[in-house]
Amino acid sequence: MRRRDFITLVGSAAIAWPVRSRAQQQAMRRIGLLMNLGPDDPESDVRVSVLLKRLQEFGWIDGRDLQIEYRWPTADAASVRGGAAELVALAPNVILASGNLPVAALQQITSAVPVVFVNVIDPVGAGLVESLARPGGNTTGFALFDYSISGKWVELLKQIAPQTTRAVVVRDASSSAGIGQFAVIQAMASSHGIDLRISDPQNASALERAIVAVKGDSNGGLIVTASTPATRNRNQIVSLAAKHRLPAIYPAHYFVISGGLISYGPRRLDQYRLAATYLDRILKGEKPADLPVQVPTEYLLSVNLKTAQSLGITIPPTLLATADEVIE
Repeated sequence: MRRRDFITLVGSAAIAWPVRSRAQQQAMRRIGLLMNLGPDDPESDVRVSVLLKRLQEFGWIDGRDLQIEYRWPTADAASVRGGAAELVALAPNVILASGNLPVAALQQITSAVPVVFVNVIDPVGAGLVESLARPGGNTTGFALFDYSISGKWVELLKQIAPQTTRAVVVRDASSSAGIGQFAVIQAMASSHGIDLRISDPQNASALERAIVAVKGDSNGGLIVTASTPATRNRNQIVSLAAKHRLPAIYPAHYFVISGGLISYGPRRLDQYRLAATYLDRILKGEKPADLPVQVPTEYLLSVNLKTAQSLGITIPPTLLATADEVIE
């Protein structure tokens, strides 16, 4: 469902909403959304729809109680800072920011406007909050995962392709989160006898060269770490893995929906449902500093059996039995 269609649906539903007196109605509030994907990305539609639906459950309806301002900057830092500055200039009651870079940009601009984040990796290590329990300042939210999950990606690769001795790691070298993820992968790969080669998710030609270099005699693999550039370029990355028949591990289920082999990561839409809870509490007067940063407690294992079949890979029955999502 497209974001505009969903908003229309919500607006129609408001007609049947119980009538309240003027004294009972909440004053119009303004929320800013600083997103890390483009407005035409299907994942953006789903995320915004989940957020708006949950806000509606709290009694906040876009166009009636809320005015929502969207900014969809590209992945480069300058456009992210520009989008952040535009939102702050509108003096919103609170801003929802997706990803490490948007949150950091907002913190450079304002210490007054409350910020709730989602899809942020290692918020303490990145310097975005003082601690998980006591974030301090004007920022709190929902951490994506801790770095230990990166080791699980290596283990999964060896489970589905035991012959793997070389692998390309796709990571955003400009992000501290990319550095942290890779450090864990390096340690785990060493214990599993896997040599690593690094490639940038934004350079398709370099990525293809790296894939060709490790492919060898069916002993190569691909590990895609979590980053905004990788998510933006997921179709291209998945296509290259398919073209060169490389077993690949991804950090989110939407890579598998796009044709990727297997993924392991947090339930990302849950972050937007939970973020609506914090937005509601802040709109009702609570402070971000008093709301602890939350971390995921559940992770989603997704497997694309069609892709496995096309690659000639048999997913171990024990692994398949634990999968949360299987595409056949």
